[in-house]
Amino acid sequence: MNVKRYTLFAMFALIVALSPMKIMASDLLPPQQAIETTSLQLQAKLQDETFTKDFGKITQFVNQVIYPHIDFDRIAALVLGKSWKAATADERQRFTKEFQTLLVRTYSRAFVEFKEWSVRFLPLQMEEGETKVVVKTEVLQPGIKPIGVDYRMLLSDGEWKAYDILIEGVSLVTNYRSTFSNEMQTKGSLNAVIEGLAKRNAEALTAKPSKKS
Repeated sequence: MNVKRYTLFAMFALIVALSPMKIMASDLLPPQQAIETTSLQLQAKLQDETFTKDFGKITQFVNQVIYPHIDFDRIAALVLGKSWKAATADERQRFTKEFQTLLVRTYSRAFVEFKEWSVRFLPLQMEEGETKVVVKTEVLQPGIKPIGVDYRMLLSDGEWKAYDILIEGVSLVTNYRSTFSNEMQTKGSLNAVIEGLAKRNAEALTAKPSKKS
């Protein structure tokens, strides 16, 4: 699966995870509850056809909703790997900002493209005091077999946040690490990679809603 298609499905997986479940929240453990928290907000917006036609509003809304539940700083550091350690504070800040924008706009596109789905939480075993878990789910769509979607979650400052998504065992972080590693070799510097990412983001966010990002 190529990175663009994989990322779109990964963001779709977040939509599914943050959408209404048949299982009651009281039956979920805290990391699972963190994934389910924004369900009513997202479901209400999905029903508003006027809203789903305005990509700018969608992007703004998505950013507000998912930001508290995703550790963008940790994801950015994992994606850059060794390059993160060598980066300046300014480069880290700029890359994190642009990478967050990339994920949010991809998520926003998936927000309006995927309509018919449901989700099933798989059993989660947790030890008392555990701060890092993998929440396992299955995405159910008509006519196809269930798709395994796992969320790597970390307890930070009392909040459970996702820092990676695995689709059938394939990591979002690993996919992007490979992509940006190749860009680093091609462009020669992290600064050039950040500038290219910022340019792509700007073009995508100013494009007409019908144009694919």
